Amino acid sequence: MDLQISWRNLWRNPRRTIIILTAIIIGIVSMLVLSAFGRGMMQGMVKNSIDNLVGHIRIQDPQYRIDPAIEHRIPGSGEFLADIAKELPEGARLVKRIKVDGLLSTSREHVGIVIVGIEPDSETGVSFIGKPLASGDKLRSDDKNGLLIGQALLERIDTKLGKKVVLLSQDTAGEGSSRAFRIRGTYRTELRDTEKRYVFVNLATLQNMLGIVGDVTEISINLESVSDYQTTAIDQLVVKLNTVLEEHGDEATGWRQLLPAIHAYIEMFDFYMLIWFVVVFIAMGFGLANTMLMAVYERMREFGLQRALGMRSSKIIRVVLVEVFLLLVIGVLIANVSTLFLTSVVFKSGIDLSLFTAGVEMFGISRIIYPLLTFKDVLMANGVVIILGLLVGLYPALHASKFTPMETMRYL
Repeated sequence: MDLQISWRNLWRNPRRTIIILTAIIIGIVSMLVLSAFGRGMMQGMVKNSIDNLVGHIRIQDPQYRIDPAIEHRIPGSGEFLADIAKELPEGARLVKRIKVDGLLSTSREHVGIVIVGIEPDSETGVSFIGKPLASGDKLRSDDKNGLLIGQALLERIDTKLGKKVVLLSQDTAGEGSSRAFRIRGTYRTELRDTEKRYVFVNLATLQNMLGIVGDVTEISINLESVSDYQTTAIDQLVVKLNTVLEEHGDEATGWRQLLPAIHAYIEMFDFYMLIWFVVVFIAMGFGLANTMLMAVYERMREFGLQRALGMRSSKIIRVVLVEVFLLLVIGVLIANVSTLFLTSVVFKSGIDLSLFTAGVEMFGISRIIYPLLTFKDVLMANGVVIILGLLVGLYPALHASKFTPMETMRYL
């Protein structure tokens, strides 16, 4: 009965009801769309970082993270790879790399870079270098003198595909070791800073150049069977791998420990979104309270008559709160459908931030942000609106319950 009465009361003044519904819908849509793009930006940061030669899990000498020198490498990595592979879930990819600081020289330029030795066929689906190249040919496993270079670095040193460059680095004896390579192709990434930083050669070639045949500086593991946010599964696997690696003196580390700044951002994101939801609701709540208060005063004579007929104050409060609840539920349902349409259809191609590339790359943000609407954000936004909305609606409801028959006689 209360639901039926409240529904009829809502549509006594359709214009007013539609106006407040519009305000509620706009408020909720703004909450959810912003949170969806925030989640998308966060997901892009994590994905870019993991693709940027990090992986979900990385195995290294414990000292390498402190001092990334060639001395802190994994000797004879093939000895325990079989034991590691037994602990990995189905679909996991494991790649070996050597990563050392070096110098790239041409006849006119000398640029500090990071030289990465890879097994080209193993990188597919694991890192950005395994994706299609921007130009040129892929690095073949039998190409001893081939080199892949970032498009941004190629433009910086003002050279072309097929040209020779010299790479210089320090070998295990502390002496300079150099070798000439020919540029086979160029790659592009979401972050131009990455394009300027890394050059890629064959793993065996770099091992020979540095005098560390059979050794690597890192083993990266990509877990296709888990998402980037299933941190519990990743942490459990790290514990298992460290048990296997304990006797070898090496260490497995999850991406959250490798990327502490991004991990901290993810941890704080939910709190930021909750603050945003409350701020938007405060602006929306004033309109809701004012509209319901006007509706209550317009029905003052009705409430006075009901009190004269013996209706309790609690009954009047309940009827007004049910009206507020109906308004909120209708607004939430329409807003959720509208948000789903906006994120999956209107903004499906994302927002291009290419004009702000220099600024967004500083924080590892992708050039194009795709919205990611999660059930948790929808539930949190709807919960904030309904719970706080009922608290706001309590104010006009209490006013309605305080009208006395004597007070309302003046308006007869």
